[in-house]
Amino acid sequence: MRVGTVKEIKAQEYRVGLTPAGAHELVAHGHTVLVQKGAGLGIGITDAAYEQAGAKIAPDAAAVFAGTDMVVKVKEPQAAEIALLEPRHILFTYLHLAADKAQTMGLVKSGATAIAYETVTDRDGGLPLLAPMSQVAGRMAAQMGAQYLLKPNGGRGLLMGGVPGVFPARVGILGGGVSGVHAAEIAAGMRADVTLFDINAPRLAALDAQFGGAVKTEYSSRKAILDFLPGADLMIGCVLRPGAAAPKLVRREDLKLMKPGAVLVDVAIDQGGCFETSRPTTHDAPVFTVDGIIHYCVANMPGAAPLTSTYALTAVTLPFVLALADKGLEALSDPHLAEGVNIRDGQIVHPAVKAAFA
Repeated sequence: MRVGTVKEIKAQEYRVGLTPAGAHELVAHGHTVLVQKGAGLGIGITDAAYEQAGAKIAPDAAAVFAGTDMVVKVKEPQAAEIALLEPRHILFTYLHLAADKAQTMGLVKSGATAIAYETVTDRDGGLPLLAPMSQVAGRMAAQMGAQYLLKPNGGRGLLMGGVPGVFPARVGILGGGVSGVHAAEIAAGMRADVTLFDINAPRLAALDAQFGGAVKTEYSSRKAILDFLPGADLMIGCVLRPGAAAPKLVRREDLKLMKPGAVLVDVAIDQGGCFETSRPTTHDAPVFTVDGIIHYCVANMPGAAPLTSTYALTAVTLPFVLALADKGLEALSDPHLAEGVNIRDGQIVHPAVKAAFA
């Protein structure tokens, strides 16, 4: 198969879908690899490194799409990229379609097979291709929250961990999945007062044991969240419904319960966000304020740490890339990879995405 990767064009996005090591593996399997010129420069990977791995360098994205059967990316395709897709293409990348009707309809019209990293499953019901970026985003969420609590950044002027004799920040984390756990780990490591909310009682018990009391746990209900908000300095939203839009757990009217200068970090923004007032932002302009509450809603948080993120991501995606290259669409006989198919033959096929546009 002819496999390609392109330079990401979303604002402040420096990750790349294939590393030279991945290109080398594909070439060793007998495949042709086409890499857009400069695709890896954002993390210091030169075109020469790809060529040494056996890849060929293409002058632009159009040449990659024209010369390949499968395109491996990181972020969802932008309009200019969707226009280059044809029915023969397999697109393998993050999509997050439930919150993006324009992208969804564009991919439907293209006729391509669009496989989303975030809905590929494993035998335990996990999301192995989402996990590494959730780890990065969760850890970053605590760091960004701490940054925007500082007065020069518009926050309350509160140090996350306090100092002896002065209280630390009170942090609430909505969702006990991968990103929520990593956010809790970093926030607790910074000596914040952390409470983690989830609706799965066994999961809460496991988290309580994991953190050994360093993080409080609470069953997530509307009342529990409302009771927590008046004392909260930082709320981190990490709710995930695979393939579906995130539920709105903090509403516009709830903001009046919070202290001016408190911070909301919405890790779920790729799926529409779990705060009603959230809207996607970029690394160029990461925050906005609503009713005195700072919102950090960057839709590609791991893009700020592209070196870490690229190698973490490609370590888990490469086996699936190889399977698709080796077998083509026959690889979808693997039920876990098949769960990643969001659009095929001009139709929305993933149930959660279909429900989002019903």
